[in-house]
Amino acid sequence: MNMFKRKTNSDLERLEGGKLMSLDRFMTLLCYLILVTVVILPVFMIIYYAFWDGTKIDFQMFFNVLMQKENLTAMRNTLVIAVFSTLLATAVGVFFAWLLGRSDIPLKGVMKFLFSIPFMIPPFLAAMAWDMMFSGRGGYVNRWLMSVFNLSKAPFNINSVLGIIVIEVVYYFPFVYMQVVSALERMDPTLEESARIAGAKQLYVIRKITLPLTIPAISSGVLLVLITSLSNYGIPAMLGFSQNIFTLPTMIVEKMNRAGGSFEGIRQATALAIVLVAVVSVALLVQRKLLTVGRYDIIKGKSMRPALIKLRSAKYPLLVFSLLFLTLVVLAPLAMIVLVSFIKAYGLNFAFENFTLANYHRILVGNKMVTDSVGNSLFLGFSAGIICLFLGTMLAYVIYKVRPKGKGILELLAVLPYSLPGTVLAIGCILAWSGAFMGITLYNTIWIILVAYVARYLTYTLKSSSAALQQVHISLEEASRACGATHLESLRDITLPLIKPAMVSGFFLVFLPAMRELTTSVLLYGPNSRTLGVAIYQLRINGQIAPAAALSVITILLIIICNNIVKHFTKDRKGS
Repeated sequence: MNMFKRKTNSDLERLEGGKLMSLDRFMTLLCYLILVTVVILPVFMIIYYAFWDGTKIDFQMFFNVLMQKENLTAMRNTLVIAVFSTLLATAVGVFFAWLLGRSDIPLKGVMKFLFSIPFMIPPFLAAMAWDMMFSGRGGYVNRWLMSVFNLSKAPFNINSVLGIIVIEVVYYFPFVYMQVVSALERMDPTLEESARIAGAKQLYVIRKITLPLTIPAISSGVLLVLITSLSNYGIPAMLGFSQNIFTLPTMIVEKMNRAGGSFEGIRQATALAIVLVAVVSVALLVQRKLLTVGRYDIIKGKSMRPALIKLRSAKYPLLVFSLLFLTLVVLAPLAMIVLVSFIKAYGLNFAFENFTLANYHRILVGNKMVTDSVGNSLFLGFSAGIICLFLGTMLAYVIYKVRPKGKGILELLAVLPYSLPGTVLAIGCILAWSGAFMGITLYNTIWIILVAYVARYLTYTLKSSSAALQQVHISLEEASRACGATHLESLRDITLPLIKPAMVSGFFLVFLPAMRELTTSVLLYGPNSRTLGVAIYQLRINGQIAPAAALSVITILLIIICNNIVKHFTKDRKGS
C-alpha cells in the first residue's frame, strides 16, 4: 500500500512537469528544518552544557549536583508526590468513570459538567485557592474550624507534601476519568452478559472482565497524571515554597534564580533537568510495556450499549457522596477565590463592611503589569495557535499523505516536546536562544516564550489534523491533479476545506493552555513579557493575595469565554 502511494505521488509529480523540488519534498524539508531548530536544538543544548564546562568534558559537576542533599530531597519529594498522586487519582478517576459510565446514578449531566471545570482552571490557581482555605492558622476554613470547635491549632496544613498530593489528586483525576468513561461506554456488552449468565456475581465481573478490558484507557490516564505530576511547577510552588518543600521542577527554577545568570548555576539546572527527563522517560517506557501485554478488544461491530447497573439502595447515598465531593473540590475553591478578590485585606472576615471593589480597580485601571500580561497572553495564545495550526497540519500531511522515508522520525520529533517537562524545555530555549545559535538572542523577550509554546503545543494540532487527514481518501486529491490542478491548488481547494473543522479545534487546543500557562513562562519571562500566569504568581509571592485573587477571577472568566467558543466550533463540527 505504501509503495502504491509513493508511486502515485511520483506519477502526479511528473504530470506537473517534473520540477526539481516538488511541493511534497519542499514541505518535508521544511518540516525537518523547523523541528530540528525548535526541538532538537534546545534538547541538544541541555545535554551539551550539562557535560561541558566551556573547555572540556566534565562529568563531575553532574554527579556533584545529584549528590547534594537538597537535590536528593527534591528528587524524593518528586517521586513520592508523583507516585501517590497517580495511584490515588487513578482510583478516584476509575470509580467515578464506572459510576457515571455504567451505573444508573441520577444527575449525570450535572456531575459531568462539574468534572469539566478542573480542565478550565489552571492548577496553580486551584492550589492558591486551597492555600487560602487550609494554610495553617491563616486559612479561612482552618480559622473557622478552630473557632467552632475551640481548637488550639489548625486541624489541616495544606503546605506539606501530603497537601500537594491531595491537590494534585483533586485536579488530575479527571484525566483518568475522561479516558476510562469513554472506554466503558463503548464496551461490548456481550462480554459481561456471558459472565453473568454463567453465574458470576457483579463484583467478580467488574474485577475480572470490566477493569482488565479498560487497561489501555486506564494506563493512558495514569501516564497523563504521572507525567503532569512529575513536571508540574505551579502546585508545588504555591504550596511548598513557604515550607522549603521542593520538587525537581521547583528546584530547577530555584537553581536558575540563585544563578543570577551565572554559567555554573545554569549548568546545575541542566543536570537536574536531565534527571527529570530520565524519570519521565522511564514512565513512558513502563506504559508502553504495559500496553504490549495481551490484547484488549472491547469494541465490536454492534451498536448496542452496555446495560446500566442498578445501584438500588446505594443509589442516593452515592449521589450525595458524589455531589459533596465535587462541591468541595470544584466549587468551594472557586467560591474562595471570588470572595477573597473582594476583601479589603487578606485575613479579614467575610463581612459586608470588609468587601470592596478596590482590588479590581487596582488590577484593571492603570496597572501596566496586568495590562501587559493580558496582552502578552492573548498575543502568545493566538500566535502559538496559528503557528501550530499550520505547522501541525503540514506535519500531519507529510507524515500521513506524503509518507517520506523517516516519517517516524518526524513524528517523534514533533511529539518529543510534549513529553518534556515545561521547565526543561524552558532551560533548553534559554541556552539555545541566548546567542549560541547564529548569534540570535531572544532571551528576556516575548519571542522566546512563543518559540517554547510552539514546541510544547505542536503535538496538539498534529494529532487533531492527523485524525482528520486519515479520513480524507487520497483519490480526491488524485482526481483533482489528474484534471489539471496543481498540487497546491488541490491542497487549497480540496484537502484543507475538508479538514478545516479539525484545524479550528486544533487552534483552540493550543490557545486555551497557552492562556493559562505558568511552568514554561516562569523561567522565560522578561520585564515586558509577563504572562497572566506569571503576573498572578508574582502578586501571590509578593503578598498581594487579594489583588492576585482578583486577577485570577478575570483569568478564569477569559478561559470560560474561550472554552465556550471551543464548544461552539465543536458543536458546528458535529452538526456538519
